Amino acid sequence: MKLSDVNSEERVVITKVLGHGSFRKRINEMGFVKGKTVRVIKNAPFNGPIEFKILNYNISLRRSEAELIEVVPICDFNETHTSNYEGVTDRKVPHHRRHRHGKNSRIKTINIALVGNPNSGKTTLYNYLSGANEKVGNYSGVTVGVKKTIFKTRGYTFNFYDLPGTYSLTAYTSEEIYVRKFIYEQTPDVVINVLDSSNIERNLFLTTQLIDMDLRVVVALNMFDELQNEDIELNYKKLALLLGMPFIPTVSSKGIGLNKLLSRVIDVFEGRDHVTRHIHINYGKELELSIKNIREKVKENKPITDKISSRFIAIKLLEKDDHINDLLENYANFEAIKATTAKEIRRIEALFQEDSESIVTDAKYGFISGALKETSTQTKETPRSRSEKIDSVLTHPIWGFPIFSLILFLIFYATFNIGAYPMEWIDSLVGWIGRHVSALLGEGMLNDLLVDGIINGTGSVLVFLPNILILFLFISFLEGSGYMARASYIMDKVMHKFGLHGRSFIPLIIGFGCNVPAILATRTLRNKGDRILTMLIIPFMSCSARLPVYILLISAFFQKFQALILIGLYFLGVVIAFVTAQILNRTIFKNKETPFVMELPTYRLPTVRNISYQVWDKTKHYLQKIGSVILIGVIIIWALEYFPRNTKETKLLKNKIEQINLDEELSQNEKDAALYLIDQQIESERLMNSYLGRIGKVIQPVMAPLGFDWKMSISLLAGLPAKEIIVSTMGVLYQSEDESINLQKKLQDETFLFGKNAGNKVFNSASALAFLVFILIYFPCIGVIATIKNESGHWKWALFTVFYTTILAWIAAFIVFQIGSSFI
Repeated sequence: MKLSDVNSEERVVITKVLGHGSFRKRINEMGFVKGKTVRVIKNAPFNGPIEFKILNYNISLRRSEAELIEVVPICDFNETHTSNYEGVTDRKVPHHRRHRHGKNSRIKTINIALVGNPNSGKTTLYNYLSGANEKVGNYSGVTVGVKKTIFKTRGYTFNFYDLPGTYSLTAYTSEEIYVRKFIYEQTPDVVINVLDSSNIERNLFLTTQLIDMDLRVVVALNMFDELQNEDIELNYKKLALLLGMPFIPTVSSKGIGLNKLLSRVIDVFEGRDHVTRHIHINYGKELELSIKNIREKVKENKPITDKISSRFIAIKLLEKDDHINDLLENYANFEAIKATTAKEIRRIEALFQEDSESIVTDAKYGFISGALKETSTQTKETPRSRSEKIDSVLTHPIWGFPIFSLILFLIFYATFNIGAYPMEWIDSLVGWIGRHVSALLGEGMLNDLLVDGIINGTGSVLVFLPNILILFLFISFLEGSGYMARASYIMDKVMHKFGLHGRSFIPLIIGFGCNVPAILATRTLRNKGDRILTMLIIPFMSCSARLPVYILLISAFFQKFQALILIGLYFLGVVIAFVTAQILNRTIFKNKETPFVMELPTYRLPTVRNISYQVWDKTKHYLQKIGSVILIGVIIIWALEYFPRNTKETKLLKNKIEQINLDEELSQNEKDAALYLIDQQIESERLMNSYLGRIGKVIQPVMAPLGFDWKMSISLLAGLPAKEIIVSTMGVLYQSEDESINLQKKLQDETFLFGKNAGNKVFNSASALAFLVFILIYFPCIGVIATIKNESGHWKWALFTVFYTTILAWIAAFIVFQIGSSFI
């Protein structure tokens, strides 16, 4: 019977895993091995992936992947199929000594690597111990590179390295290769292995690999309170003695157990911990014989085994790890190592009638299962968890997608409606500051620079800070709660139809905050084609930098349907992204399908501390951008708009002013009306002949078919470094004599002064909507282009993004304006 044929809520036992390559390797390491019990939970919406429970955690597979797993009912399973538990072998060697520079040397610096599964609370522990402010999320791929912090306590300097979350040290994903390479190149003094206590059987798989690497390890038994709530009794002290490493119960979100954890790290570092000892996991007679034979060949080359355990290398060679072969290929006896490895693989595969990778994985899980039988008891059968009860609603096959859509609507609705009040307060404050500075300085260039340039320009961006905060507050909550992974689960079927991997959905969602970290988050994708394809469509996700422009124009011209227009823009970006993915997938990439193996982490209520950190971090970056990139942009735009001050036409117009003032036949009201028109002509003439106006004239013919005037065109050009500069540029360009009028009103009142459209409004619903669409699609920002280049490893994808997005933006805006002009 296939796992895909099992009904919801049925329990079965795995008898065989079919398939090959990366899928089989990953599925084995996630616990899908012979003898393990699996419970089927439900299908995703749109008949998408199936959710399973195994080793006390939830995971999703596509139906096509579940078909590769053979199972039998529990009652039909023969218990003798399970692997034998052989225990451990003590090594009769002393631990590495701490003092590397002689007996009297007192090294007080401890290099610590944090290693653990995704969602194990590793970064939360890192933040709490170090006082750092790194991003925390309840889904895989949050840490996309190494994070380092240094702090001093108890007379020691701690160099803490937070490594990406990884399920194993196999060369399967870039994270696994990165973590493994970091460990053997940097050789940390102590590894803190962070385990999710509620998923300890699955988490211990990584621990067995750290043991194989012959490292000094301290285990942080994290989220220990959840283990206690599950009525599972774990004798962690006995388990620590068995594995030769201390186990410290912790609850990192509350800081519980972390002081004791640091104390044990110091003890292990100093070589005085009574639990720590060198062991080898006994994988059984036949595997141990193969490991021994390969090790003997590997150990002939001393340089590599000085950094990497020869036992670890031998095991990885048995697992057909290509990355290890790359490390050994320059050694003189490489061919002998290959020949011995091939011989041993043939021997054990013939003996066990299974591929060597699965044999090693089965042996590891056999050891873990046996160790836990000796050290833990479960008082009663695990009932349906709280997360499963919540998922019965949030990821329901029918209601899951409507609920997801409703959540997005509520986020955007709150962003507008709740944010409107503080927006008005900040806007009033900016106006008040501008008026008082103007009164203090009097007329002159300095006044114009400070008030019309800096205060109005940066203030027009600052006013949208509340909306940014509200959006990030919601996103941080969804990330921390574990709902982000469910969003991928819900959307995988849809994503798959467009040639995208379900895991691509998390980077796309992160892109709503900022495209740069979203592109970095594509590192969690196994297939390089999937990674690049996802990178290329992330710029269509409306980042928070675009939000101020959206809110400015939507609140000015679409007051009745604000939330719907905003959702429509975000939805349009997603549609364009998916269509682009489909086109690229069928032409350039033609990706080989990669499996959808994704953990659905336990729902957790994010701590106020973590959410506050994340929201403040985004606020800080926003304010820093206002005080740096945007401020510089505002000053440049102001200067280009301010100079030159006089032209030939302005001299003629000023002569007209003198003539009107001397004309005794005109009444005072008539003079005032005529002078007002001439003043407007002077200002318009000055703007048109300023350096900025001259640039605008050059690009105006290209943008005119979209309904854009030269000021709109210049604003788009100014937005290349950062989209917020579009708003500040408009704040400088669309001035009015009455400083109490906000920017929305100035845009509504702006008219063409010359040409066939003289007297008509510059902005109408059609041109405003076309402008919004153009901003959504065109050139993301310089930071995004640079990140695409770095992550893809080639300039061609960055240049493709520049030209494709800009051309597509022009075409889309043209269609919107032409259709809008016909109906609006």
